[in-house]
Formats: sequence, C-alpha cells, structure tokens
Amino acid sequence: MSFGLRRRPQGRIGLPNQQQEFMYKNKNGEFNNIAGKNIARHRKLASPKLSQRALADKMQLFGIDLDKNAIQRIECGKRFITDIELVAFSKVLEVEIGELVT
Repeated sequence: MSFGLRRRPQGRIGLPNQQQEFMYKNKNGEFNNIAGKNIARHRKLASPKLSQRALADKMQLFGIDLDKNAIQRIECGKRFITDIELVAFSKVLEVEIGELVT
C-alpha cells in the first residue's frame, strides 16, 4: 500500500518549486542582502587578510555555523543574513554594524 505518498528527492524542503524560489530570492531578483559586499571588503582589508574559510572558522567561535560556501554566497548576495549573523560578522571583522549595511 502506498497511501498516495511520494518520496521527495533529497535536498528539497518539500515546498512546490514556485514557493522554494521565493525563499531564496528577492521578488525583484536583486541581492538577498546589502551587507555581503561590505563583508567581503572588510574581510580583505583585515590584517592579516582573512580567507573565506578563516572567516567561517572565526564565525564558528561566535557560535555561528557557517562554512566557506555560505560565506561566498553571503558575499555575492545570494544568501540572506540573519541579524545574529550580522552581529557576529561585525565582531569578527571589528567594525560597526552600520559599516556593514551602508
């Protein structure tokens, strides 16, 4: 008996494709964050210069579980940033939050 249930492919969250798109993209198709470019700039200006992997490692010391790929997606604007992550970025990069969002 199958009860009409279908197995969903791995990696999917179970929403119809149209709803999944809106979870990851702005309605206007632009960036999903305004801080990503500034995070990348401050990461490269850090002394010593931080790699994306090193930044991810430092974020984990603040309890934020990010990997190098998540940092890359944040910096290019493809991933949303939570307020908790933004606070941690400002502490790790030793800049004010305002410098990241302007």
